[in-house]
Amino acid sequence: MTNITLPDGKTIKFEKPVTGSEVAEKISKSLAKQALIMSVNGELKDLYHIIKEDSSVKIFTAKDPEGLEVIRHDTAHIMAMAVQELYPGTQVTIGPVIENGFYYDFARKEPFTSEDLNKIEKRMSEIVDKDVKTKREIWEREKAINHFKKIGEKYKAEIIESIPKNEKLSIYHHGETWYDLCRGPHLVSSGKIGKAFKLTKVSGAYWRGNSKNEMLQRIYGTGWANQKDLDTYLKRIEEAEKRDHRKLGKEMDLFHFREESPGSVFWHEKGWSLFQKLVDYMRDRQKKAGYKEINTPEILDRSLWEKSGHWDKFGEHMYTSTTPDEKVFAIKPMNCPGCVQVFNQGLKSYRDLPLKMSEFGKVHRYEPSGALHGLMRVRAFTQDDAHIFCTEEQITEESLSVTNLILDIYKDLGFKNVILKYSDRPEKRVGDDKVWDKSEAALLKAVKATKLPYTINKGEGAFYGPKIEFVLRDAIGRDWQCGTLQVDLNLPERLGATFVDKDGSKKVPVMLHRALFGSLERFIGILIENYAGKLPFWISPLQIVVIPVSDEFDKYANQVTNKLKNVGLNCEVDLKNHNLNYKIREHSLSKVPVLLICGKKEVDSDSVTIRELDNKKQENMKLNEFIKKYSALNQAYLN
Repeated sequence: MTNITLPDGKTIKFEKPVTGSEVAEKISKSLAKQALIMSVNGELKDLYHIIKEDSSVKIFTAKDPEGLEVIRHDTAHIMAMAVQELYPGTQVTIGPVIENGFYYDFARKEPFTSEDLNKIEKRMSEIVDKDVKTKREIWEREKAINHFKKIGEKYKAEIIESIPKNEKLSIYHHGETWYDLCRGPHLVSSGKIGKAFKLTKVSGAYWRGNSKNEMLQRIYGTGWANQKDLDTYLKRIEEAEKRDHRKLGKEMDLFHFREESPGSVFWHEKGWSLFQKLVDYMRDRQKKAGYKEINTPEILDRSLWEKSGHWDKFGEHMYTSTTPDEKVFAIKPMNCPGCVQVFNQGLKSYRDLPLKMSEFGKVHRYEPSGALHGLMRVRAFTQDDAHIFCTEEQITEESLSVTNLILDIYKDLGFKNVILKYSDRPEKRVGDDKVWDKSEAALLKAVKATKLPYTINKGEGAFYGPKIEFVLRDAIGRDWQCGTLQVDLNLPERLGATFVDKDGSKKVPVMLHRALFGSLERFIGILIENYAGKLPFWISPLQIVVIPVSDEFDKYANQVTNKLKNVGLNCEVDLKNHNLNYKIREHSLSKVPVLLICGKKEVDSDSVTIRELDNKKQENMKLNEFIKKYSALNQAYLN
């Protein structure tokens, strides 16, 4: 007798061992048709896995994240199968599921083309139509290594050699001739995949991510439960391409990158203006919230990074330099150790806490060249860091304060859809469990007080304390992890930070690490894409362009421009020898929010004709009224 307990507590009895497919059939025929995989006592299994003892079982369909993931996993396998059928001699390496899809890395001399992707997709559809069956086998380690070497799959053999000897090696067969090393689980047959998939692009990828290894070809794809979901995703990708901050940054003349300094931004005048506006805004908000702004050196001696633990934990991402006197220095990858040094200057009392120190600190972190992506992934960036030194009793209040500040700032910048991710203690950690209990309770209370949706990432906190990640959802539904709040029970003690408590004893403060934008460079990239370059008036780097209808009205246009500049508006006058329609089109493409047209009517009435971006209607307004209205818009979030 095998007793199967379902998620609702109901138990189904079977006379003999049973498969997941049979359990689904017993529950309902409709579930049996939709079933993809199952979990047995919390472990994901194929539906044809035989359950031999009493177990808790849950069936997953395409509506579940687990079901969608296995669809993508099987689609990746079928893609590799199609590639090897079409292009014999191609070696397969790894093919994981990723967000919204999957990829597979291939070793092939000839590059894949867009025509090849179309052929591969067609063959994948044929394999789905054949509904080839899936079978799982366990192979002995040496047998597997020798087999894959014999058939010329050297990468697969190398993968197996790196797997711990005590792990079982499972081989999944799709049909009679194709198979691959895989942990699984997988669908019972290729027909369960459906046709809602699309191969999206080919790129280069080093074997095992190491630039010293061979370059492979990576084919990306996306897979969904149904055609509607696929179409929605492809439309979002199309929209994302239009919003690409690298393309818009060029059109708006904001920044560029060069090979001479990979991963570092060359800011143009307009881009730097946008950067500084965000800094000014954040500086103003932080000052009102009680932060004291500091600045620390970018280069610090190796010994400090060893004390902080960064040399050991983060050393491979740090830029270092040895001076003629053989001292080793590192360009800071994080601002925290420098901030602690400022705290350590002078005796601190419990009356000084909480002490909030903010810093717009430039940091440098080595990233592989293949990982760099415009403003989103760079090697040199500015963090809007802050560190709050407080007592254990103040953690709750300060966490709430930080959380509310972050949410309010995101709202000002147009992000109202924010998701929180809360991560608690990992297995490997420092600090007393009682302090962890207080820290976790404080952070969780802050999360709940926001009344926003949140998820709990068990065991994903930093080794020194729990954390909250703030995830923004943009205008086309993409999620961006930006702000963070972390409780640190480790670094202050390692770097000798103390304060004098009420009883006269020295205590180590708790240190809250806090970033709101995170990286300013990355946040600017997110802003550009969220607004498709059409930034809110108050942060637009160039807010207004004054355009005279002809050179007869240049003098008046210059007078208007000077008056606007005098009240703090970012304004230019266009006196170039082009016709009016050309100028309007040019400045609209560069996303200038407001164009002011000046002709005889405007001169005679001391007015301007307003043409706002994406608004075909024009409005005539007295110049003084315009200045009053748009000055107020400009200062809306800056005071």
